[in-house]
Amino acid sequence: MPSLKAIRKRISSVKSTQKITRAMKMVAGAKLNKAQQRITELRPYAVKVQEVLWEITRDAVAAPSAEAPAAEESGAEGYAAALTGGERPAHPLLVTRPERRVLLLVLTSDRGLCGAFNTNINKRAEREWKSRTEAGQEVQIAVIGRKGRDYLNRRNAPILEYLPGVWDKLSLETAQAVGAKILAPFNKNEVDAIYIVYNEFKSAITQTVVVERLLPAGAPAQAQGDEGDRVSQSGRAAEFVYEPDRGALLERLVPMYVDISMLRALYESMASELGAKLTAMDAANKNAKEMIDSLTLEYNKARQAAITKELMEIIGGSEALKE
Repeated sequence: MPSLKAIRKRISSVKSTQKITRAMKMVAGAKLNKAQQRITELRPYAVKVQEVLWEITRDAVAAPSAEAPAAEESGAEGYAAALTGGERPAHPLLVTRPERRVLLLVLTSDRGLCGAFNTNINKRAEREWKSRTEAGQEVQIAVIGRKGRDYLNRRNAPILEYLPGVWDKLSLETAQAVGAKILAPFNKNEVDAIYIVYNEFKSAITQTVVVERLLPAGAPAQAQGDEGDRVSQSGRAAEFVYEPDRGALLERLVPMYVDISMLRALYESMASELGAKLTAMDAANKNAKEMIDSLTLEYNKARQAAITKELMEIIGGSEALKE
């Protein structure tokens, strides 16, 4: 049985750890309220921007104008001309190419103590990288967060760029700077598609890892394969009138879509990290309390045994003197 001094030392150590976990839990809870409010306010706007962009591009491809190129014209040029009814080239970020080269943007945290938050992201990114490589695609990875960088470096992943300091000052300007970095390979035709791997915030105890295509822009999740919401009572797809024209609208809408989508992913990841940290620190605080109770019981038993032993020695000595 450990000595009383050793048990007292362990109790003191666990109490010090409990103070740290309790403080971290309170800080994470305070920050989570703000982060949850930000993502709750931004998410409907981001979803609506994606839906509007999808409606415009889908209408253009489904029903090109009379001046549009012939249907047999294929490739990026034909797709781009169809998007704008043959008036001008469509926005380059909308051009669809066969996905032979893919860029994965992985969002992790700079610090630990947040449960399985980083582990889930890193393992999902690794599976995505290896499965695409096995399918014959060339994969490059951009990483935000030291935990993701360290994990992927240990596995010799093809890291194209590491973006430090993103979480220090999270804002729209930061999202625009990150977007400009990862869009550069797409604009230079070095990659054919960009995917974001991040944790989508559900609640403080639930975060879901998602792999979402950023470019080229596609249908939102709720619109995939669903044409019924756009069909009028006459059975024809809804038609829209654009002023001044579809091309001018795309010039404004596509950069907005990229910036808002990037900001949403960063906000989702930040809220998920804080939720995971709150849950982890709460569990650590409860475990520390249980350990203190267990050590206190062990200490009392050891102290009682020591007192009993001393009493027995005193009684034994007294009886020896009587004899």
